[in-house]
Amino acid sequence: MLTAQRRELLLDRLHRDGRLVARDLATELGVSDDMIRRDLRELATAGLVQRVYGGALPVSPAVADYSARTAVAGDSKARVAAAAARLVTPGAVVVLDGGTTALAVVEALPRDLRATVVTHSPTIAVALVDHHRIDVEILGGRLFRHSLVACGAAAVEAAAGVRADLFLLGVTGVHADAGLTTGDRDEAAMKRALAARAGDTYVLASSEKIGADSPFEVLPLDAVSGIVTDAADGPALQALADAGVPLVRA
Repeated sequence: MLTAQRRELLLDRLHRDGRLVARDLATELGVSDDMIRRDLRELATAGLVQRVYGGALPVSPAVADYSARTAVAGDSKARVAAAAARLVTPGAVVVLDGGTTALAVVEALPRDLRATVVTHSPTIAVALVDHHRIDVEILGGRLFRHSLVACGAAAVEAAAGVRADLFLLGVTGVHADAGLTTGDRDEAAMKRALAARAGDTYVLASSEKIGADSPFEVLPLDAVSGIVTDAADGPALQALADAGVPLVRA
């Protein structure tokens, strides 16, 4: 089998099964483990897979820059946002993450809602200007341009003063094995700091994030109260259900 054919087969298997195990593939194809690992390295360099110990997982399309992500799964994000907005009760203190799905949550919030929103995203804060009954608190720090949020030590320190009822968490990957992941180490640390300050954390997971993986773990699945998603039934979603993760269907 030619190299190109073998790598196409790997991508097909990844799409079908949701994961690749290098040793099993090497045995099946009659090639060395090193050859499969080399294939996975090349595919990862091309941005087609996310390498993990022993194999690979699907890469998340949500690791693209902010402007590119505004065009990804818009309808799916709107459905997830509408379901997440229903979790926000009058008078609640809500931490709202940055990102395009969180921005859709702002659009889905009732205009007469009285609540407090804490955010480390200037984009989210500005979007809330017309929600006149929502008090907005902004956490500062170093601007992470990929997601247009504040990160770094100052932002994490600011998060320590937050006490919230609910955190609506954005991630780039939701996988039964890898957990909740994102593409930047500092952003992952900031998300953990915010989750630690909320009574409940729900994940905003539009369909393209289910079954995908990114380099840095945010939280294990059992650390959140549920996952809000509109993903269709399939192996990746079933694996989450089998792991005991509550699903809020959008």
